Amino acid sequence: MGTSPWTASEVNLSHWLGTSVGLAIFVVSCLAAIANQLLLRHWDFPRLLGEISFVFFFSYFVDIFSGTFTRMGIMQLPAWGRLLLAITGIMIFCAAISLYQRANLVMHPNDDTTNILRFLYCHDNVVVAQLLTFTPPVIIILVCWLNTHQLYAVNWGTLFTLLFNGTLIGLADRFVWPQLHHNFRAKPAH
Repeated sequence: MGTSPWTASEVNLSHWLGTSVGLAIFVVSCLAAIANQLLLRHWDFPRLLGEISFVFFFSYFVDIFSGTFTRMGIMQLPAWGRLLLAITGIMIFCAAISLYQRANLVMHPNDDTTNILRFLYCHDNVVVAQLLTFTPPVIIILVCWLNTHQLYAVNWGTLFTLLFNGTLIGLADRFVWPQLHHNFRAKPAH
């Protein structure tokens, strides 16, 4: 029923380029990790290494879980059941993103992009930061669609994520373990 704009863009890239979804996730995420360094306006090598390490494992597990969900028959469920699972999953991962963005130990580059934009450029507005973070994958999806005339992993769940991801993260910041405060790290640019 669709996935986040980033994952949808990587699924579309994998179909266009004939690669695995995991490889597309890894490459796009490494590029996002480098873009984060530019947004920070200085090189933070431990952060870069942490983000690349994170996506190395994340991309591998996406391939495993997508295969597992297919074997479990999730894709054969009625549309309403898949939509319910998608929205529930989105709400759970927004709460999880809120927690690990606040802890800020090691993050997926796309989630760090949201944090960087939120605190350095968007005056702590997570909704605006999330929408800005979703701009590149929407462009990637459009470029892939123009080349393949097909859309993959884009559906109601993608729209729900575009519209509510930032709001759900903000709500989780306030209501899911509210004592955990943002531990955003960024050296001032010189």
